[in-house]
Amino acid sequence: VLQNNDFLRNTVHRHEPPVTAQPIQILVEDDEVVVVDKPSSLPVHPCGRFRHNTVIFILGKEHDLKELHTIHRLDRMTSGVLMFAKTAEVSKRIDEQVRERQLEKEYVCRVVGEFPENEVVCEEPILVVSYKVGVCRVDPKGKSCKTIFQRLSYNGKTSVVKCLPRTGRTHQIRVHLQYLGHPIVNDPIYNMEAWGPARGKGGKIDKTDEELLKALVEEHRSKQSLDILGISEEDLNSGAENKDCGNSSDCTKSARADPIHESSCPAKDTEDPERDAKDPERNDVAACPPNSDSNLETLEKNKELGSCENQDGQTGEKSSEEKDPLCAECKITRRDPSPKELVMFLHALRYKGAEFEYCSKMPAWAMEDWEE
Repeated sequence: VLQNNDFLRNTVHRHEPPVTAQPIQILVEDDEVVVVDKPSSLPVHPCGRFRHNTVIFILGKEHDLKELHTIHRLDRMTSGVLMFAKTAEVSKRIDEQVRERQLEKEYVCRVVGEFPENEVVCEEPILVVSYKVGVCRVDPKGKSCKTIFQRLSYNGKTSVVKCLPRTGRTHQIRVHLQYLGHPIVNDPIYNMEAWGPARGKGGKIDKTDEELLKALVEEHRSKQSLDILGISEEDLNSGAENKDCGNSSDCTKSARADPIHESSCPAKDTEDPERDAKDPERNDVAACPPNSDSNLETLEKNKELGSCENQDGQTGEKSSEEKDPLCAECKITRRDPSPKELVMFLHALRYKGAEFEYCSKMPAWAMEDWEE
């Protein structure tokens, strides 16, 4: 039974999946908005296993940009133009434009094979197979959507394609390209052998949803790349109890907003949306339990120093050597992913509204003469 002045402390032990070291480039910052060029592999906001390695967290920590409001989202593996509002009023104003379909988005990607020269319109409905792993497919029972594609160049092996999504379903561009038989070159979900010999072309999969998910997970497990999916062995083991939650791009858990980076993020019908969820736990000294007689002051001090006191009372820097005997993740030694593995060739090039237009540079892989 808790008494007055008792202090209750909960230690959270986390392993965040690796992300790119490429810095977030700020394209525009004024009194109303912050527009950045998001690198691939970074989720927009804390969700699933990601907390520190997110755009919102890094902007707060490295650029002192706090209390930003998320206007639209990009899938974790998608790079490019990402816009935040600085005030609720600006966020509301742009939200209205989103609802009235006044916003234009333009993407560029590099796909497998020779994409048709003429304009291609794909209107196949899309269904979410799993929120946990973040997988969708074309299905008549899915939500209606539309994407317009135009080839920009072809280098003999792969094509650079401009994509104009007219709706904003989860993974819309990626799923439609897979359906057309031209998946994104290095898509870690939709260009995998797990989809069968045709890799999902024309919606032919010949597997049940469960078989497909199992095959995808096994393929990544064999390549030691489960982190690319943003899931861990632990997530998979608890999958039976919590079937559709915990994914980095589609987390449906309800949780309270982060007090440091509060942002208004209702789930919107945008391209590659990431469902809102903020991890309610905040503990920067997760891996370092201090002495049981530590008081709050010591805890806070150690938190600021980024260090923790061990059982002998010595203060040591947090290191990767600290292991929790009860943590399954601590026992696994993984290789670091190569920069190549953390990039997917899909980039949000332009974001245009009634009174604004923001563009980023064309990525190196989208140049006409680029070769693998």
